[in-house]
Amino acid sequence: MLELLGATALSTFFDVGPIVVVLGFFQFIVLRRPLARPGRILLGIVLVILGMTLFLVGLESALFPLGRTMALQLTEPAFLGTAGASADWRDYGWVYVFAAAIGFATTIAEPALIAVALKAAQISGGAVPPFGLRLTVAFGVAIGVALGCLRIVTGTPLAWCIIAGYVVVLLQTMITPRMIVPLAYDSGGVTTSTVTVPVVTALGLGLATVIPSRSPLTDGFGLIAFASLFPILTVQAYAWLASTWSRLAKARREKATVR
Repeated sequence: MLELLGATALSTFFDVGPIVVVLGFFQFIVLRRPLARPGRILLGIVLVILGMTLFLVGLESALFPLGRTMALQLTEPAFLGTAGASADWRDYGWVYVFAAAIGFATTIAEPALIAVALKAAQISGGAVPPFGLRLTVAFGVAIGVALGCLRIVTGTPLAWCIIAGYVVVLLQTMITPRMIVPLAYDSGGVTTSTVTVPVVTALGLGLATVIPSRSPLTDGFGLIAFASLFPILTVQAYAWLASTWSRLAKARREKATVR
């Protein structure tokens, strides 16, 4: 464990190092200004390296093995009730439920999404409720991860699913309020961050490992693409429904006033 901690800390140091160098270059060479509170900034950099080290070690020690274990247990013939027979895609119902639940839970806890939701609420003057945005995005991730697992089970080509999904996204963009479109697209990106990616990736790789005739390399990856795509769909759908409902309510009020 100590050897893993040391190797991960060294790797994290070299990962964070270029970011510090770029920021230092622009601060001292381009702007030529001293840092405000340099001690606090240095302490923050140390904490970032330490936190990322512990997080990565925790992923390797717990979340990745747990994802593989859950995929193995949920696809055992004894659990599926298909002992001695080949399993159908409908036999993996609990896999889809678990995928949706874990996708929803990890997204709700995603720090990047929390930050974006708070900033959106601040800039919009409260028009975009932060928890409502998080719920909408998490619902999208849940749908996406569940459908991504269905794709692994059935062996459907990834490209077909992604192309079809983005066609729907483009069609939605034409009718979604313009104010929400950039936020919806960004919502798809912030979901694929520190909490969601490791857990979802472990689930996909574990599922592709235990499903007969599936390859972890060609079938195991791709869940993150679903997790990025479907929040765009759900946020735009929610915005369109809210806008439509608001227009209908306003029209009813005006009609009642005329009477």
